[in-house]
Amino acid sequence: MILPKNIVIVEDEVITQRYLKDILAQYDVTISGCFDNAADTMEGLKHCTCDMLLMDINIKGATDGIQLAKKLLELYDFPIIFITAHNDDTTFQEVLELAPYGFIGKPFSSKDIVFSLQLAYQRYCSHEKSTEKENSTEISEYLTLNEHYRYSRDLRTLYHDDQPVKLNIKQSKLLEVLVHNVNSAVSYDTLTSTIWKDDIVSDSALRTLVYSMRKQLPDLPIVSHSKVGYSLEIKQKN
Repeated sequence: MILPKNIVIVEDEVITQRYLKDILAQYDVTISGCFDNAADTMEGLKHCTCDMLLMDINIKGATDGIQLAKKLLELYDFPIIFITAHNDDTTFQEVLELAPYGFIGKPFSSKDIVFSLQLAYQRYCSHEKSTEKENSTEISEYLTLNEHYRYSRDLRTLYHDDQPVKLNIKQSKLLEVLVHNVNSAVSYDTLTSTIWKDDIVSDSALRTLVYSMRKQLPDLPIVSHSKVGYSLEIKQKN
């Protein structure tokens, strides 16, 4: 059973607080904070670890649980499960707007709490892993050429200081081949056949194309290899 290690409870009924503590005490879960109003919750969360928050909608003070949750979600990235004795449509719609990880109606059983916590935490962990994977993929799509240039493999686009660079078709193809073979010399014949296909071109066509790239983008690290070809040379990170 996968459950969060540290849970914060926001509940203004002492009996319900104790009941929740008794339920969670049966599992390897730490109640890192227990509050009954918005102000104490905001202050308390600065000093305690929270992997998940159980939030009663009706708490002490002018700020209710839904309003408090909105503030917390602007500051923290933990999942929130709402607890309430009110299940009217208006309340439910307000809660849904916050995309909660769970909703528990009062009265509840020990099984209700444990099942909701487990389901919510598994969903939260899956979302986090998915986000990390997306971020990792996004990062890997970009090749940093130097302090000014980076190349998106996915979009096949060159960026200069985060602004896309407009290249013609042949320039784009040249760069794509060099990126694919970064730090390795690509022969004249390979570049010419890849860029112009079966077209008959002069011996100077490739040289002219490279010249146009260097003139337009003087800091782009295209290196000439005499009697061999060209390469895109970048420093490897240690």
